[in-house]
Amino acid sequence: MSDPRNGGQRPSLPAPIEIAKFWKNRARNESLHVSLSEYEGHCLINVRIYSTGTDGIDRPTPKGVAMSIAKLPELAKAINAALDKAQLLGLVKSDAP
Repeated sequence: MSDPRNGGQRPSLPAPIEIAKFWKNRARNESLHVSLSEYEGHCLINVRIYSTGTDGIDRPTPKGVAMSIAKLPELAKAINAALDKAQLLGLVKSDAP
C-alpha cells in the first residue's frame, strides 16, 4: 500500500524496531521478542522466541510468527479477547483496582 505522505512510496523500516521483550522461561534462557521489521519490502510484526547463549547474546529461534503488519489489528483484537477471557476465568488478575 502506498502512502501519500511520502510521495506515494510504501513506508519502510531502515532497521527492526523492538517493541517488547520479556522472559518466557528464564531457566532455559528463552525470551519472547515483539518487533516491527521489514522483509523484501514488506513491513512485518514479528513475535519470536529468542535463546540467550552462554556469551549473553540473544539469538532468534525458528519458534515464532511473522506476519504482515496489516494483520496487526486482528492480532491485537485476538490477544485482547484472550486476555478478557482469561480474566473472566480467573486465570490472570485484572489490572483494574
